[in-house]
Amino acid sequence: MNKAIFLLVSVSISMFAEDGASIYAQNCQNCHGDDGKKAALNKAAPIAGWDKAKTIEALNGYKDGSRNTTGLGKIMTPKVKTLTDEQISAVSEYIATLK
Repeated sequence: MNKAIFLLVSVSISMFAEDGASIYAQNCQNCHGDDGKKAALNKAAPIAGWDKAKTIEALNGYKDGSRNTTGLGKIMTPKVKTLTDEQISAVSEYIATLK
């Protein structure tokens, strides 16, 4: 019975775990491209391969309004405002895989 409960809990956690690729597709892909190599609005540097910590710092800066790199704060802030810390972590981890 313990194995069944463990399996059920593991599956439930997996179902609710944030998927960085999906978050990226919904929130980032239009401006940064499929692979993160596009200069968003021809202003921002490509984000492909940014390490997780750098991306988390940038997204949290946009989220709290303290970051406005290349004047894109007005676009980025609403995109990240509703993301949870878990979602920011997941999408940041995904971006680090883009090479």
